[in-house]
Amino acid sequence: TMTDVITELQKVLDSSGVLLGDDVASRQATWSGGTCKAHAILRPRNTEEVAAVMRICHASNQPVVPQGGKTSVVGGSLSDKNEIVISLERMVGIEELDETNRSMIVQAGIPLQIVQESAESVGLMFAVDFTVRGTATIGGIIATNAGGNRVIRYGMTREQVLGIEAVLADGTIVSSLGKAIKNNAGYDVKQLFIGTEGTLGIITRAVLRLRPLMHSQNTALVAVKNFIILADLLKTCDRSLGGKLSAFEVMWNNFYRVVSPAPGKSNPPLGWEYPYYVLIESTGAEQEMDTACFERVLVESFNQGLIADAVLAKSKAERDELWAIRENVEVLPSLEPLFAFDVSLAIGKMEEYIQELCQKLRSRWPDFRYYVMGHLGDGNIHIFISIGSDNPAERRAVEEIVYASLASRGGSISAEHGIGLQKRNYLHYCRSAAEIALMSVLKRTLDPKGILNPGKVLSQHFLKTTREMSAD
Repeated sequence: TMTDVITELQKVLDSSGVLLGDDVASRQATWSGGTCKAHAILRPRNTEEVAAVMRICHASNQPVVPQGGKTSVVGGSLSDKNEIVISLERMVGIEELDETNRSMIVQAGIPLQIVQESAESVGLMFAVDFTVRGTATIGGIIATNAGGNRVIRYGMTREQVLGIEAVLADGTIVSSLGKAIKNNAGYDVKQLFIGTEGTLGIITRAVLRLRPLMHSQNTALVAVKNFIILADLLKTCDRSLGGKLSAFEVMWNNFYRVVSPAPGKSNPPLGWEYPYYVLIESTGAEQEMDTACFERVLVESFNQGLIADAVLAKSKAERDELWAIRENVEVLPSLEPLFAFDVSLAIGKMEEYIQELCQKLRSRWPDFRYYVMGHLGDGNIHIFISIGSDNPAERRAVEEIVYASLASRGGSISAEHGIGLQKRNYLHYCRSAAEIALMSVLKRTLDPKGILNPGKVLSQHFLKTTREMSAD
C-alpha cells in the first residue's frame, strides 16, 4: 500500500525529506500557480538517496514525478494524488569549478542563475540563458534540452553538457561524468537523459561545459519593413559580425505593441508603425573594435534598406531597457485566456505559416487576437493566441490548427519547451511512426513498469498497446 511505501521511504530519508498532507498541498503545482496534488514530496540530498528512493518505488510499482524549478509550460512536472514527487531542491551544490578545463560539476537542483554567477566569478560563462534563470534548475534544463536567448551562438543545452549522472527507474546509478569534449567510446549514454523529460531516468549531477566570458557587448533594437528583408538582415548580421552574433530576437508588431514601452518607461524606443522589430546583440573580447564593427554593420544595413529605423544601446542601463521589452512577458497573462505555442520551422516558411494560421483562426473565431515573437536565427517562434475562451474543446481545436499547419512544412511542435502532457497527442505531427516506436522501445527498456514521469511525452495507452503487441 501507499502507507507501506511512505514508511519505507521515511527510513532512507531524514525527517524533512518526506513531506505529506498540508506540506504538499501548500506548494504550487507550477511556478505560475495551481496546487500540488502529489501524495508526497520527497527531498533527497544526493544521488545515493535518489537511488534508494527509486529502489523502493520500483519494487512497489509506485509512480514518481521528478521536479526541478517547475518552470515547465507543457505540464512536464505535474503530478496527481497517486504519484510521489521527487524534488531535487536540496541538491544544490557546486562540487567542482575547473577553470583550466572550463567545466563545472553541479548537483541537478541548482538554479541556473547560481551557475551563471559562479562561472562569471572566474571569467567564464555558462551559455544557457532565459528569463526564468532564478527559478529553473540545471536538472530540468538538461531534461528538457532547453534553448533560450543564446542558441544562435552556442547551441541548445545539449551542447553545454559534458557528463551526466542519473538514476534509472530500478535505482541503478548510471554515472557518466566525463569532463572531455571529445569522447567517442561507444554509445553516448548521457544523451538518453538530455531532452527526455525525466521519463528514462532522473538526472542528479552534471558536468557543464563553460565558455570564455565575453567582455564586449553591443545591442540595438531595429525596425524592419517586411519578412523577406528580415531574413536578409539575419544573413547579413551573421556574416558581417564574424561569428559574434549572440542574439537575433524578432518581435512581430502585435507583440511589440503589447510589451513596449519597457516597464517604468513612458515611450517605446521605436514607434509602433513597423511590422517587425529585432533585438540584435553581439558579444566579443574588444569593446572598442567590436562596437566599431557593430555600428558599421548597422549603417551598411540601413543604407541597403534592410533597417528602417534603429536605436543603439549606449550603456548597460539602455541595453537592459531594450531586453526588458523583449522579456516583458509578464504582461501577457493580463490578456488571458491565452494559449502559448513554441514551434520551429525553416525561416523561409514562417511568413506563409503565420498567414495560413491567421486565416484558419479568423474563419472560426473572427475576433481572435495573436502575438508573435521568436528566436528567428534558431528557426523558433513563440505564438500567443486568444479566442476569448479557455474552453478545453476549443483549446484543442486551436492546437490542431497550429500543429497541423506545421506538419506539411516539416516543422516541430516543440522548439525548446519539450512535450510534457500538453503536446503528447500531437507528437505524430513532427515525429514519424518509426521514431515514436523507437522512443517507446527505449521507454519500455529503461522503465518497464512505466513509473518514471508517467504519461509525459508518450501516452500510457500507446506504451500499453505496443507492450501487448510485443508480447504477442
